[in-house]
Amino acid sequence: MLNIGCSTDTMKRVQTLAPGEFYHIYNRGVLKRKIFLDDRDRARFLLSLLYFQGPETIDNPGRLVTRYVEHRMFNTDRAMEEKITRERGLRLIAFALMPNHFHLIAEEVKEGGISKYMQRVGNSYTKYFNTKYQASGYLFQGAFKFSHIGDNEQLLYASAYIHRNCCELTGWRNKAHEYPWSSYQDFLSKNRWSNLLHTEPIREQFAKSDDYHEWVQTSGAKDLAEIVEHPMFNS
Repeated sequence: MLNIGCSTDTMKRVQTLAPGEFYHIYNRGVLKRKIFLDDRDRARFLLSLLYFQGPETIDNPGRLVTRYVEHRMFNTDRAMEEKITRERGLRLIAFALMPNHFHLIAEEVKEGGISKYMQRVGNSYTKYFNTKYQASGYLFQGAFKFSHIGDNEQLLYASAYIHRNCCELTGWRNKAHEYPWSSYQDFLSKNRWSNLLHTEPIREQFAKSDDYHEWVQTSGAKDLAEIVEHPMFNS
């Protein structure tokens, strides 16, 4: 079992981001409007999520997005990925992109790492979106929101909740593990993103990927009968 080192009571008290701690991060579009209108939008946001963990810039992101939409890979330089993992301010552990919002699990590595990352991701994607759709102004509903994940049970449940988020979309009720815009499949088979997606804190707790899949499906997360009031799970 992973020992994060914080109790549930501690989670209620923690209001700041601190190195070594895990967080559920989320945000949605202004007035709940859609922030992803097609696969290029989703691929562009995913590119930022993966490669903005470190200080590197992305050369010609449009070419990489086209590559992903056509071939489901970004095909970036391996040396660049290694540098990102050495210098990153956070570790991205899980993600899910929905039409009008997103969810992440991340571990703060360096002080201020998550805040700088989310500002960079948000600003970059807003500029891309407004340019593409000839829009202006804010895209997201304020600054990103986060909830501290205080213990291992919460970490596992948060991952299940995030990976089952697409169940509310038409056609994905029983196929969350196939949804292309979450990290669920990276927990069940080969991790598509290598060290850019740090799945180990969760995957290492299950002897087989099928065990994790079974746990997610039986966790109760996102069941239609369940109404979760905790702010961690209100998006």
